[in-house]
Amino acid sequence: RACFVGPFPSPGLPAAVPPRPASRSPCAGPEREVPETGRGRGPGCRRCRPAGPSPRRTASGADAPRCAEFWENRMASGDFCSPGEGMEILQQVCSKQLPPCNLSEEDLLQNPHFSKLLLSLSQHVDESSLSLTLAKEQAQAWKEVRLHKTTWLRSEILHRIIQELLVDYYVKIQDTDLTSEDKKFHETLEQRLLVTELTRLLGPCQEREMPSPLGLEKADLLELMPPSEDFVWMRARLPLEVEEQLKKKCFTLLCYHDPNSDSDSETLKAAKVWKLAEVLVGEKQQCQEAKSQQKEQMVLLEKKSATYSQVLLRCLSLLQRILQEHRLKTQSELDRINAQYLEIKCSAMVLKLRMEELKILSDTYTAEKVEVHRLIRLVKEYTQLKQATENKRWALQEFNKAYH
Repeated sequence: RACFVGPFPSPGLPAAVPPRPASRSPCAGPEREVPETGRGRGPGCRRCRPAGPSPRRTASGADAPRCAEFWENRMASGDFCSPGEGMEILQQVCSKQLPPCNLSEEDLLQNPHFSKLLLSLSQHVDESSLSLTLAKEQAQAWKEVRLHKTTWLRSEILHRIIQELLVDYYVKIQDTDLTSEDKKFHETLEQRLLVTELTRLLGPCQEREMPSPLGLEKADLLELMPPSEDFVWMRARLPLEVEEQLKKKCFTLLCYHDPNSDSDSETLKAAKVWKLAEVLVGEKQQCQEAKSQQKEQMVLLEKKSATYSQVLLRCLSLLQRILQEHRLKTQSELDRINAQYLEIKCSAMVLKLRMEELKILSDTYTAEKVEVHRLIRLVKEYTQLKQATENKRWALQEFNKAYH
């Protein structure tokens, strides 16, 4: 897109993204301190390193192939991993080189040949589980992609800057009167831009299968080119205009990134813009590291969630067993005790009601009233007995009459 202006010094564009470093040995890992004593004999243990009096040393990636070979020889001879060694294999192979898999130490101990397969596989893949050959080809391909992308971005930035110059020109011409040189510059630039884009859209004649619109040819468009003197003058001025536009954009980006820089001088802003690319690269790297840590934490969270689920299931099973063994066996005894308690409580309630009844009676009737009531009851009993005697006497008289 920049072919219409001819060669001129390119404005200060950001450098290409540095290519990704070549992948390390698949078994190599970050340097870490390995204590002299440990649970298992994994990489960095006493069998894998020369004997020496030093209590601590740094185990680098150079030890990993030797340790992996040591493990493979042990498993080939039938000497499979012990409980401590299984966790070492799990941490070095499953957590670093293979995709996250829900493998526990017990799985490795129960499947020793699978552990041997993991160790053998770790010598042929990198940390992304890609083969070493493909990883190298992928790195080279990404390097070429970044180079092509940088070239395309440079031309794209230049094209957009020129379009913005023309847009600003049409906005300014509505409000202010521009000089004849400014008008000549922008009109020559626009004319050259349009003719170049139309020529590119037409393409070579031998590649076109259909006739061009309106029967236009490349020669017809080249006749619309501005005069060569105007073009040379415009090309000499264009780098200054592009640099000025880029400077404004850089200052705008700086103020967006650091609002406090808005009140700084132009010299100080230029100094900050010079270091802005490094600052943004550092922030991007921090962001990527934070994402990587978040991904690792998510993997750990999934593993812990699976572990907690298993623990909860075991606790539930234990509670169910305790319920069956203790609760159900003592339920009958508990029911009997509850029945006795309710019976005793019911008897106590009856006695309490009887006591309340007697208390009410004692408060209602005095000794004199009780004596009167006793006499009245005697009179009633005497009356009943007397009436019963008269009835029997009458019955006897009637019987005697009937007999005589």
